[in-house]
Amino acid sequence: MSTLPHCSPRAACRLAGALSPWSLALFGVALAVALPILIVLGHVLVPTDGIWGHLASTVLPRYLINTLWLTLGVGLGTLIIGTGCAWLVVMCRFPGKRLFEWALLLPLAVPTYVIAYAYTDFFQVAGPFQSALRAWFDWQYGDYYFPNIRSLGGAATLITFVLYPYVYLLARASFLEQSAGMLDVGRTLGRGPWRLFFSVALPLSRPALVGGVSLALMETLNEFGAVQFFGVDTFTTGIYRTWFGLGEPVAAAQLAACLLSFVIVLVLLEQVSRGKRRYFHAAGQRQPLPEYRLAGGKAAAATLACVLPVVVGFLLPGGILLHLALTQGDALLGTRFLRFAFNSLSLAAVAALIAVGLAVVLSYSVRLNDTAPARLFTRVAAMGYAIPGSVVAVGILIPFAWLDSTLNAWLHARYGVIVGLVFSGSAFILIYAYVVRFLAVSFNAVEASLGKVTPSMDAASRTLGHTAGSTLRRVHTPLMRSSLLAAGILVFVDVMKELPATMILRPFNFDTLAVRAHSLASDERLAEASTASLAIVLAGIVPVILLSVAMRRGAGK
Repeated sequence: MSTLPHCSPRAACRLAGALSPWSLALFGVALAVALPILIVLGHVLVPTDGIWGHLASTVLPRYLINTLWLTLGVGLGTLIIGTGCAWLVVMCRFPGKRLFEWALLLPLAVPTYVIAYAYTDFFQVAGPFQSALRAWFDWQYGDYYFPNIRSLGGAATLITFVLYPYVYLLARASFLEQSAGMLDVGRTLGRGPWRLFFSVALPLSRPALVGGVSLALMETLNEFGAVQFFGVDTFTTGIYRTWFGLGEPVAAAQLAACLLSFVIVLVLLEQVSRGKRRYFHAAGQRQPLPEYRLAGGKAAAATLACVLPVVVGFLLPGGILLHLALTQGDALLGTRFLRFAFNSLSLAAVAALIAVGLAVVLSYSVRLNDTAPARLFTRVAAMGYAIPGSVVAVGILIPFAWLDSTLNAWLHARYGVIVGLVFSGSAFILIYAYVVRFLAVSFNAVEASLGKVTPSMDAASRTLGHTAGSTLRRVHTPLMRSSLLAAGILVFVDVMKELPATMILRPFNFDTLAVRAHSLASDERLAEASTASLAIVLAGIVPVILLSVAMRRGAGK
């Protein structure tokens, strides 16, 4: 006599949760995000008729060396500036401290390619700075030495002054969370501010510092506009050149796989650096951290150390762009320029709405079914931010180009018609790339907000007869309204600044503000590029204000 397999109620509940619409939606989003990465990795072993061998023997070593030096320079620079400024504004009292707490975030509003355009115009041979030097000292060209800003060192320096706020944000939060009693013990042992910083505060902040530097390096690997404008060959510029210059998508995918390996190494290093260490803070009421009152030369040095990153990373390039936009500017302002702005705004708005909606689905799915597979799929869905835009673009364009080719071949054989590039020639794949790239930005904000809603509210809603969807709509969404708005704005501005994916995936004769600025700057029309660049910077100020407000609330000020 046969018996039916027994299934426990707990197993049946687990199976029902795994097959629920919310869990299936979570799996679908994770698969959609992972698809471009799987496509890129799947092309590693595809033959390229000698193209890969040619790249490996000619340009690949240069891509590798330049990328390594660039990441090394930016990583070291952002660590020093971000950590130093964070320690000063948290632990020291000096003139302008309150101002610098939020002003040090302002460079986040400036895309790296925009700051490259501004400083090139300012420091080039015919620019205002060198012209003033020659006028003041009665010099001629060649009578003096001036470093070439359009170089690997120049790119690393400018990218550092844009990306250091990633380290500053996490370092400042970590310093604020450290126990005042622990630092007081260090003081009673006779340790001054420098020894206290290196022996106590810095080791406790190691996870935050590694996380901030990792974010900065991921953005560095994604950089396209600045390094191409400066003539620095990296993997990102190589992918674009191989695809559109050589017409070799498979070789471009293999370069993208090499770039992806850099990202994987960064993620692994970040996890290994933590190891099994855990950092806990003393329980009880938090005491205000002891401040070192600076005076005289020390106060002036601290103020200068905080002023310099803000001036170099925001005020000076912003002033240059504003001057150029008002005195010369884009000749198409008021005509075609409005179309560029509309394209950017519409793409950013649609991508932000979709990203926030998917972030709600992801976070709520895990809340309903918090299992190991659900957490794994969520991690996969949120990994897009770690993947450079050029890699995402290549992984998306290859399958959709194949789909267009197959569709046109079938229609032509059956009906004698060709419909053209239905998928790869539309804005659809642009939005797809933006959502894959920036879904993690919205997910982190939504997940943090949803985690603050007590589970008892879910239980109360369900006892009143509301379904999971009704509970999300009637209970959670109103409570998360401000976080949803903040998440949407962050994605909106990131899309406005995104250049590599836009350059690769944009439809024919479809330009955005970022593409317009890059195209004019590539033609050495820096004054005209200032208008689009300034518009992008103004859009970037919004999330900086949100971040500064959140920081002050988090600090209880």
